[in-house]
Amino acid sequence: TWSACSEQGQNLEAMKAGMFLRKVKSRMWKRLRHYKLQEDCKTIAYKSSWAITSYSTFSISDVEAVREGHQSEALLNVADDFPADHCFTLVFRGRRGNLDLVADSAKEAQAWIQGIRVLMENMENMDESTKLDQWISDWFLKADLNKDGRINFKEAKKLLKMMNVDMNEEHACCLFMMADKSESGTLEDQEFVEFYKMLTERTEVLDLFQDYSSDGQSLSQCDLEEFLREEQLEGEGSYEHALQLIDCYEPSDTARKNHSMSVDGFLMYLTSPEGSIFNLERQGLFQDMSQPLAHYYISSSHNTYLMEDQLKGPSSVEAYIQALKRGCRCVEVDCWNGSNGEPVVYHGHTLTSKILLKDVIATIANYAFKASEYPLIVSIENHCSIEQQEVMARYFRDILGDMLLTNTVEGVSSELPSPEVRKILLKGKKIGKESESPTGEVSDEDEAAEMNKDSPKSKQNLCKKLSDLMFCKSIHFHSFEHSRMSAKPNEMSSFSESKARKYSKEAGSDFVLHNTRQLTRVYPSGMRTDSSNYCPVDMWNMGCQIVALNFQTAGMEMDLNDGLFTQNGYSGYILKSEILRKKERLFDPENPEEREDYHPLLFSVKVISGQQLPKVKQKDWSIVDPLVRVEIYGVPLDQVKQETKYIDNNGFNPHWNETLQFKIHTPELALVRFVVEDYDKASRNDFIGQYTLPFTCIQPGYRHVHLLSKDGTSIHPSSIYVHIKITEL
Repeated sequence: TWSACSEQGQNLEAMKAGMFLRKVKSRMWKRLRHYKLQEDCKTIAYKSSWAITSYSTFSISDVEAVREGHQSEALLNVADDFPADHCFTLVFRGRRGNLDLVADSAKEAQAWIQGIRVLMENMENMDESTKLDQWISDWFLKADLNKDGRINFKEAKKLLKMMNVDMNEEHACCLFMMADKSESGTLEDQEFVEFYKMLTERTEVLDLFQDYSSDGQSLSQCDLEEFLREEQLEGEGSYEHALQLIDCYEPSDTARKNHSMSVDGFLMYLTSPEGSIFNLERQGLFQDMSQPLAHYYISSSHNTYLMEDQLKGPSSVEAYIQALKRGCRCVEVDCWNGSNGEPVVYHGHTLTSKILLKDVIATIANYAFKASEYPLIVSIENHCSIEQQEVMARYFRDILGDMLLTNTVEGVSSELPSPEVRKILLKGKKIGKESESPTGEVSDEDEAAEMNKDSPKSKQNLCKKLSDLMFCKSIHFHSFEHSRMSAKPNEMSSFSESKARKYSKEAGSDFVLHNTRQLTRVYPSGMRTDSSNYCPVDMWNMGCQIVALNFQTAGMEMDLNDGLFTQNGYSGYILKSEILRKKERLFDPENPEEREDYHPLLFSVKVISGQQLPKVKQKDWSIVDPLVRVEIYGVPLDQVKQETKYIDNNGFNPHWNETLQFKIHTPELALVRFVVEDYDKASRNDFIGQYTLPFTCIQPGYRHVHLLSKDGTSIHPSSIYVHIKITEL
């Protein structure tokens, strides 16, 4: 409606005029800052009240969400001083901290909340070509120091250096003059976008385009169909698909009306999600979700309350929010006695800070089903007295209410439910047949005890009210034989990574069989005080479902976790491969050739070129020397890596044209990780970007691999261009 539009206009005008907002870090740290929306409507600049000119900036595209009211720890801490309707929180992508702000009035707070949301939506709805233009304009704004909207050749050269472009100066100078239509010796914003596009023309894409174009000028619907059949191996429906691609990606109206595609449209298609290496059909929910929980991998976090390391880092409800937003479906809560009868959550016997259990449960209630509708398992490590256990039971019941799934009927061997129950399941110690003492004594079974090998297993009294809420029962693991004879479906054991590894080496197929019926949780060794992670693939090969990682720690292990769980609608549940669900036919990951239907594949990756790789070191003169490594993770026989040679001084459009080949023994368990590094002969190579996906989700043909940062967030428009071939051996 018109009034809504005018209201939005007023919000943006107020933001452009700038406003003093209070930035809050803690009860003690609250300072005024001046925030203002830049003319481009895509950047927000801010400065301390005492700074005269030096503004810092952040881009709207870095903002993931705006939360209203007291929805962060810092704002909850100052809730008494500032009313909720004056407060809001900007949440950024990746691991960058939140920005907590307080306006002078509810009206001013709303102007920013509504304004930023509208701007975020505009950014979301941009098509790829607009996004690229936007990216180039953002750089232009950084380079235009005197803000007159123009840059000369010297400034352009410096800007290209910042963008990691190392170019031949004469070539660049010619193109600069061509782009300078007004012959003023300077380029305006749009002229610079044109100059940049001429400079970045992709000859390797042009050559491919001309191979398939009947007239050398455009691809007819038939030309494009031939390309889709022969190169992209699309088969049936390619003719209709060709027309859809023309309608979707061709920028020229004339070409679209003639059902043909220009080279610009062809490049738009190749760099789009449809031209990506990840098969779009597997991005949405495509798996059967009606099987028992033991048949799924479940995205799982360890010590979820920690933001950093295991010894002295902060505990925070924010860590739960971040894990749940990333699709995590199993979180861990370590409960200890706190003061005033309030149970607290922290890493016992360490200096990590403490948070209140009731705040953790409230956060879980709020975020449990935002990213995924499927069950959330809350793994409870309970060190509390009977009195505080009563309090725990009350909080779980009152705060979670009918979100909780409980099975109070004892003695019924209830089948494990399927992911379709869409409830919260608590997992912990439970009074039961194992210890028949009337007080509900159970032996201590947790990580702290596991670390301290010498300590005798202590007995702990359990409160019945809390015990009754546990859906999954933690039990001590005796042997595969023992659990085959007597384990109930809802009983579950936890293994440290070293125990799990030992069993996988000694009794691989027994472990696989165990995991067709029981849930198994694996957690990082207690020695990993720095919150580092182990490689989850070794555990997934055995069919272990709950392979818990420190979500707060970036690196290869989290890349693999993100890669596995990118498929199936980011639901946090992946149906295990059939070889890990069959009870009749045993599979041993150590000997993949012995299976009945052994069909190894040849996986061939031609690494063609790279596009706009980000700089690693922020020094003006440094340009990367990139190389690409392809890493395969899966059964032990499949774990291999190969890399291309490095290219001197070109992060802009390096060309490798090298083919790497792999024999894959168990394709259904393999993950592929593409890593781009900056070669350094004197020290370790620097990480530039990576992308990980399941082998079964790879599309053949000419594809772009869109790189992610160390944090797993997009570093648009950086990519590598590859040709993929998969053949039976």
